[in-house]
Amino acid sequence: MKQHYAVALSRKAYPTFGASLEALTGETFTFIEAKADLTLERLRALQPKYVFFPHWSYIIPASIFEEFECVIFHMTDVPFGRGGSPLQNLIARGIYETKISALRCERELDAGPVYLKRPLSLHGTAEEIYIRAARQIETMIADMVNSQPIPQEQTGEIVAFPRRKPQESSIAELDSLEKVFDYIRMLDAEGYPQAFIETERLRFEFSRASLKPNEILADVRITRK
Repeated sequence: MKQHYAVALSRKAYPTFGASLEALTGETFTFIEAKADLTLERLRALQPKYVFFPHWSYIIPASIFEEFECVIFHMTDVPFGRGGSPLQNLIARGIYETKISALRCERELDAGPVYLKRPLSLHGTAEEIYIRAARQIETMIADMVNSQPIPQEQTGEIVAFPRRKPQESSIAELDSLEKVFDYIRMLDAEGYPQAFIETERLRFEFSRASLKPNEILADVRITRK
């Protein structure tokens, strides 16, 4: 008998996600794309084995993760890097290889036991990294469905990341081409405040950066403040 699984995600962020999950697992998946549709009543009707959250911008109600096994995906090798803006916090620290951790959702942020981890390269633009992450998460979900792993408690030193603020996208104080290049690319995705410099009256926003031996070539958008 087939198991049922639910996947809550923003199709705008991951437009092609999940296309092969049923083929990879032979199981049935229901996709939930709107906050209003993630309800106890709907999940009780579905009775999913897991509720996966590959990309979800909203708080998961305790009533849901206490009744159902909810799996979130975090772009760090937890317990290192718990918290917000993992991609930007990692690159700003000069870290270019990480892991995606699949962990059980609990009350404490990113502190739940880990089902599995998979490697992820942080080279390229933020948009490219998120596409790469989506493909990796898709295989992780298939692996979890097929193997039903028992989650293990996190071990090691806890390092918490603060959620980055828009004003932290300024490159005015950076002192090397490499740092400027990293800032531009780590913010180069739809919905993110792009790397910028401001003058008294103008704002310069940068994207599509290319690092050369002694210079950076990039697109720039100039607006009035």
